[in-house]
Order: sequence, then C-alpha cells, then structure tokens
Amino acid sequence: MAYFAVAARFLLLAAVGITGNPSTADAASASPASGWRSDLDWAALTSKLSSSASLIDTSYDSYKDECGPEFSEPSPTNHALIDQPSGMCLPYMFLGWEMSWPRPSKNGHLDQTFEEAVQDLIVNPAVTDLESWISDPTNPSLNLPSKVLFPVVASDVVAAVNFAKENGLEISVKNSGHSYQGASSKKNTLLLNMNRYTHYAPTGIMDCDASILGSTVAEDLSTQPCLLSFAKNKSSLIRVGGGENFDKVYRAVIAANEKEGYKYHLVGGGAGTWGGLGKVASEVQQEADFMVVQLEMVLPNGAHVKFGPTEWEDASAEGFTVPRTKVVSGICRSNPDEHDEEKWIWERCPEDFGIDFNDLWFAVRGGGGGTWGVVTSVLLQLHEYIPVNPYYFNSPPSESEECSAIAPQFAEFKAQYISSPSLLNVTKEHSLACGSPDVASEIWCYGEEDSAAKAAYLLNLPGVPGYAEFTMFVNTNDRFPGKVADSPAPALIGSSVAGVLVPQSWLDESEENMKTVLEYATNTPYYAFGGAAASGSDQANSLSQAHRNAAFMVMNFADDDEANFWGNLFPKMFDISDKTNFPPVFGSNHAGFLTTGPLKEDWTKPCPREWTFEERREMCISFQEAIYGTERLARLEAIKKAVDPQFIFNCMNCIGNNLPEASKSEDEKDDESSSAEIGPPLGNSSDEPSGASFVSSFVAAISTTAVYLLIHII
Repeated sequence: MAYFAVAARFLLLAAVGITGNPSTADAASASPASGWRSDLDWAALTSKLSSSASLIDTSYDSYKDECGPEFSEPSPTNHALIDQPSGMCLPYMFLGWEMSWPRPSKNGHLDQTFEEAVQDLIVNPAVTDLESWISDPTNPSLNLPSKVLFPVVASDVVAAVNFAKENGLEISVKNSGHSYQGASSKKNTLLLNMNRYTHYAPTGIMDCDASILGSTVAEDLSTQPCLLSFAKNKSSLIRVGGGENFDKVYRAVIAANEKEGYKYHLVGGGAGTWGGLGKVASEVQQEADFMVVQLEMVLPNGAHVKFGPTEWEDASAEGFTVPRTKVVSGICRSNPDEHDEEKWIWERCPEDFGIDFNDLWFAVRGGGGGTWGVVTSVLLQLHEYIPVNPYYFNSPPSESEECSAIAPQFAEFKAQYISSPSLLNVTKEHSLACGSPDVASEIWCYGEEDSAAKAAYLLNLPGVPGYAEFTMFVNTNDRFPGKVADSPAPALIGSSVAGVLVPQSWLDESEENMKTVLEYATNTPYYAFGGAAASGSDQANSLSQAHRNAAFMVMNFADDDEANFWGNLFPKMFDISDKTNFPPVFGSNHAGFLTTGPLKEDWTKPCPREWTFEERREMCISFQEAIYGTERLARLEAIKKAVDPQFIFNCMNCIGNNLPEASKSEDEKDDESSSAEIGPPLGNSSDEPSGASFVSSFVAAISTTAVYLLIHII
C-alpha cells in the first residue's frame, strides 16, 4: 500500500507542477547550448545531425510530468512510456535514482548498508521519507540524464559518439530501459534514446537463394548472412533496427506470414516493449549465437562497422548443432557522415584500426548491452513456421479454489515435465518442445497443430497460430490495441536480486534435488533454459556455460535461506574446487540491483547484509563475476579496455563499470584523452586473436542473452 501512496504522490507532484527546473515543454524546445554542460559547443553536434534527429535538454520535471502519472494507472504499460517526448521514462520508476534507491546520497550509497536498502525499498517503505525523497528535484541520488539525443540514422550516432569522445563525455543508451540495474539511465551523460531510430523490420525479412550465392563470403559481407544461415539449415532472416522492440518485430513477422502463407517463426520475448526471454520452448535454439547472424554497430572510437562470422566448421561430431565460428570479419563505413543509407560505402577497415572483430563478436553476444557501443541494426535468424499452443492452469476467468489448492502439485509436474521428463514417462522430444516463463502457470508447446488449430478457430485467427500470432492476439493491451502487452507491466521497483541457474546435471542426481529447489525458491522456476541451449553454441560467444547447462532459473532462494544456499546448495550445484576461478552462478536476465556473490575469502558464506556497499564491493564477489565467472569476466574486461579505453560507455553494473579506470573523474579522462594519440575512426579486423583474447562475454544480447538481444533494447 505504501508504494501506491508513493505513486499517487508522484502523480500529484506532476499535477501541481513543483518546479525549480525548466518544464518539460521548455526543456524540449530549449536551445541545445543551454542546460547541462553549456560550456560545450552543442551547435557543432546538431549541425552534423540528420534533419529528423533531435537533441533536447531534460530535467527532473520531465521525468515527473511525463513518466510519473503512468505508474498510477490501473493497468500501466510501457507503450505509454517509451514514446514520451523527453525519452527519459523507465519501466520501473525508482530506476530514476541510483541503485533504484531514492534515499539521498552523495556517493552512490557506498556508505549505506544492504539492510538499509532492503528496509527502505522492500520491508517497510511506509516508515521512511520515501515520498519526500522522490519529490525533491535536488536529491543527489537522482540518476537522470540532462541531455537526450534521438538518433534516426547511423550518422547521428557517429556524430554523438565523436562529440562525446572529443569532449570527455559519457554516453548512456536506451530503448525502453529494460534493465533492473539501471544500465540505461545515468546522470551526467548524453543519453541516446534509440526509440525513433530507423525501423527495418517491416521490410526487413530476407529469403536466401542458394543458386545466386556462390560458396565464399563476399568482401562487403553481403553474402555472409545467407551463407551462415544455410550452414545452420535455415534460409530466412530479418533485419531489426537498434530501436525496434519485439512488439514491432512480431508485427512485422505476422504481416509477412499473412502475406506469404505462414512460413516464418521468430524466437523472441513475451514482453512487447522489451527484448527478453519469454514463453519459449527449449527445443528452438534461442541463444545469441544462433539468433544473431550479423551485427551493425557504432563503436566507442566513432567507427560505423558491420561484422559477423566469415569462416566456420561443422561441430556436430562434438555434439553441437551450430557450426563452430572460426573467423569473424568486419568492414567499416568510409563515409560515416553520410545520412542516406543508399549512399553508404563499406570498405575494408584501415590496418591501424586496432579492434579485433573476433573479440567484439564474443563480447557483444552475451556480455551485456550499453557498454560496447551502439547497435544500429542486427540480422536475426528466422525459423520455419511452427504452430504453438498454450496449456493454461487455473487462469482467469476459470480460476477456482479447487485448482489453487493443487498449485504446488502442478508446479512440481511442470518442473518434472520440462526438466526431468523421464520421471513422468514423457519423451525428451515432447519435453524439449515446451517451455514456461516464471510466475506464469501456463506451459507453451510447439508442434501441437491440432490443438493450435482449435485455438485459432476459437480466437478467430486467420491461420494456425505461431508464437508471434498468439503473443499478439491473446495478449494485446486494451489501451494499445494491436500491440503486444507488457509482461511484466511497469512498476515502482523491479527485481532486487538475481536468479540462480540450477544445473541440469545436479537435478539429474536425485529426485530430491528438484523438491529442494521448489521448496526454497521464492518464485516459480523460469524454464527458458536447457534443451538445445547446451548444444547450440557457436563456441565464440560470452554467454556463460551455466546458462547453457541450466535446467531453469529460480529468482533466488528466500532471503532467510541465503546462508543455506551458499553454505549447502551452492557447493553441490557448482564446481568450486579451483579457488582462483569463481563459477558463473546467476542469470544475467532479470539480475537485480542488489545482486552480489558470497565472501571472496569464503565462497560458502553470504556477503553480510550489515556491511556498507563499499565494504561489500571490496570484500564480496562482484555482480559481474557472479554472472560470468572469473575467467570469462577477465577476458571481457580486457576487451572492454581495448574497445573503449576512455570508458565512454560506462553503465551501471555493465562490463568494466567497477574497474578503477571507469571511476576516474571527467577531468582525469579529459587529461588522458588529450595526451593520448587518438587513432583513426575506421579500421580492420585480424584473423589472429588480439592479446585481449587470452587474458583469461553482446548482446548476450539483444543483450545478454539473445534473446535479451541487446538491440539496445535497454
């Protein structure tokens, strides 16, 4: 109830117009030379932008007036947030403050404790000064950008990155802002809001014709997507812009299916305004290495590049269903200031480019979004059309007390059906065809054509529905008809902790292990893991092996059982024999802002909650290390230093964010950038791995995981 009062208070503030900063309308129309960093020549930046791009000043009032009212709606939706004029709205209101914690702090809460955060935000927000904190436009914990650029074409992004590089600025990137850590909003940054960027999906579906391809990849990479697709026994792709969320992509696929006769299937998320994993079956490979075929990005050095695998080999003898990537090549645009895409010129990168595309391919697919540069478009793999059918349990309007009483038994049945089918005499084939999101009671299965046909008749659908069709027609938001609904919807605060990736091998050891997980988990398991994920790797991505080997993810064990998890379950689930190599434990998808690992000196003991966050950072396994593991994190951090030595992209809990170099003041960065020789904006890939490759993870993406596909959907 306290949170409803907070939302109502925020709405009241918007209505009465508490000020002290320019109004939203004034900010949006203000000269880009005013406001934050008015000492800089912002006119020089605007002169290089396309006619449709816009650079605006924003403020706390922009956030309050435009975003606040939606959180008091009976059915809030991100569809109402992402198109607001300032581009500042976030799916969780408290993301507008550092660590999603509005308590005033001048040092990012380093001197405050985990327990204080829990009390303020989760246990007892009613006894705090939460309302006064969120209504204070001078609150030092506010974490909102003061300038927002809406790029429309890649040259707008190039101009912004070069301007930031020349002036020692940091850049934050967002589409809808789906990041529980707040990676897509940061104070004292130039925010690139990609929501108005060119939409490619409506006309972006490509059917490959083997008869005109040849057998070698063209130097301009024009044949690379189809040749790689054929190597994976697929023949269709879709180009998606850096600002397009799954609602837009689903609608493009549906339109193509209606026109072409139902031939395409896209693996994507259950949330239309986000890009996360959704109601997917583990039978259909949905990780970054399968989905992402080619990437187009603007890098921190200002180069506009296109890259993807150009040499691969069959790895089926080792049990892999995806070709092993051997060489990744890239090309650079030699006319990066040209706005018209039809006039773009792609050429080999100069020899002194200094960026290894093999490393970049590894990092961007799995290593999180917002830190490697800006994804301007991505070519995603399409599958053959597959009918899908959901099986609901105790769902409205037929919800009943009788069914509610047996919900625990259904949860156990679902866990066994998906992760241990032999216990139910279910074949692996049938099990792999099904999946289920967390918190939802339904099970979604592919290949159930008879059932799907009946559903199509009942729902008056034009054909036997695939996943995109079901997502669109069944989940449409009433306030935004024709669009995919949010799942979950906006709220004041998102997930605060992370999900444990429960290994399939551990579950297979004993039936009791499954019961243990269901008993201790604070939420129903998230079944978007296992199956083809383990064998579907191209072996050149940064997604942790824990993701691939997991049966499912549980959104952490109850707080009171934290000591039991680290002391009892963790050593049984994971190999901790090498004390120099902490294993990946948490899923990057849905990892919350309070996430941390155990004590560095004793992995079987939780990080004390009475410690300050500064002490926890010093003495406990970090957020990143608990997700990627020691070795993979070391390689990712080395790549980060090579790709972005100025830390222009330095988002919360992103790769490199906790390194000393990322914590330097703007003046220190200015001094270093002025004394360092800045190389040319374009460059060349090398067939030999760079040194950064051996120091020991994007999109993971469409960010971390693919289908968190970090299309800068964050």
